Amino acid sequence: MQILVEKAEHEIEVKKSRFIAIALPIQELSQIKELVQQTRVNHPGANHVVHAAVVGPNGDLYSYSDDHEPKNTAGRPALEVLKGSKITNILILIIRYFGGTLLGTGGLVKAYGDSVREILTLLNTEALIDKTEFTLKIPYNLFELVKIELETVQAAIVNEEFSTEISLSGTLPTANKEELAQRIIQLSNGQSSVVFNDL
Repeated sequence: MQILVEKAEHEIEVKKSRFIAIALPIQELSQIKELVQQTRVNHPGANHVVHAAVVGPNGDLYSYSDDHEPKNTAGRPALEVLKGSKITNILILIIRYFGGTLLGTGGLVKAYGDSVREILTLLNTEALIDKTEFTLKIPYNLFELVKIELETVQAAIVNEEFSTEISLSGTLPTANKEELAQRIIQLSNGQSSVVFNDL
């Protein structure tokens, strides 16, 4: 499975109706309601805010809504395209501005499906792997060496604090935890160690 790294947006037009697809990374289905409401606020003139979402390590939790389009003409076709992408922890919102021409059920199914198909080609994704949070404190003289070690184990630094010593925190693939712990102990001659917190 892949996960979405960053937000993406794409627009298509079908018979003067605008379909704006927005892809967002999410962790849980419970986040959807607030994101849909926020999208309505951002697009007060939109006729519909349809959504499709896939969540979970196996991509087996789903949510979709037709948002007053005819039943199964909007959210369902969007979800089916999304499920085929093998991307999880993703929400796609499709905002429709009605252009004055009715598309019919077949036209709606195609328009919402195409919206998702097109945005999928633009997404920046990465493999879904178990990650662990880490924190460590190091003296200033080890900063550059530790940064090299963190790169080696594919760690991403989220926060750096500089006071009497340097505090670093971030995430790394869980599989690389032990390697990082050993490298920090060796580099600091046992003076520094890493604290892990499984996500």
